[in-house]
Amino acid sequence: MMPARKSLQPPEGLPRYRILTGKDDAAFCHRVSEALTLGYRLYGSPAATFNGRDVIVAQALIWPPVKPAQEPE
Repeated sequence: MMPARKSLQPPEGLPRYRILTGKDDAAFCHRVSEALTLGYRLYGSPAATFNGRDVIVAQALIWPPVKPAQEPE
């Protein structure tokens, strides 16, 4: 279960939309994992390309809006 977000805005002045890019390695995976832990959600499919030496990947992330709680009936 994911921890509940406490803010409507991303922490530390981060933007609502981010795209992370980098070499396909453990460091990139940790960056994406850290963003997910903060409360970001994956947006779309990842992209990959080869620059002649390394596989370069990209993943978009969004800070989703908080849905209002439903009122009890």
